[in-house]
Amino acid sequence: MTIQDMPKDGDFASYLEGKMGHTADAPKAAASMGANASEPAYAPCQTIEQVLVEGQEPTQEFLEEWNAVQNAPELSDEEFERQALEAPGEDGDPSTPE
Repeated sequence: MTIQDMPKDGDFASYLEGKMGHTADAPKAAASMGANASEPAYAPCQTIEQVLVEGQEPTQEFLEEWNAVQNAPELSDEEFERQALEAPGEDGDPSTPE
């Protein structure tokens, strides 16, 4: 989310309404492109935003991944620390781990 997209004063409801308004046009545009043009060479993974905000029905792949994440064992504080120290972060500087 960019600064321009960020809801003002916690107005998240209007942000969601705006997102839903944009997605209403997407099926019409895809239908007008033709069958071959609308089929991607790969099937992109469904996101939580597509399920919750856009109201898409969750795919079987999405549900399997969701269940795997929900049933994964919790990480210890030591494991979190180890992973944080190994990740140099966006700036790529290992002296400032995330």
